[in-house]
Amino acid sequence: MSTGIWILIVVLGVLVGLTGGFFGARHYMQNYLKQNPPISEEMLRTMMMQMGQRPSEKKLHQMLNSMKAASKDSK
Repeated sequence: MSTGIWILIVVLGVLVGLTGGFFGARHYMQNYLKQNPPISEEMLRTMMMQMGQRPSEKKLHQMLNSMKAASKDSK
């Protein structure tokens, strides 16, 4: 085979690898963030306590719902 064909094969292989790697990593991260949300109710409660607030259950749920709505809107 000529050198031009080998170069074409290598370039196509690199492009396919980069594209597949990008979409594979993207899919993995989306699933990871669904299973392990970045902030939980307990984390939010601790954060509010550190800021000097005494959070009620209603306030916690309101904040969590607003954060979830904001993340859905950004998608």
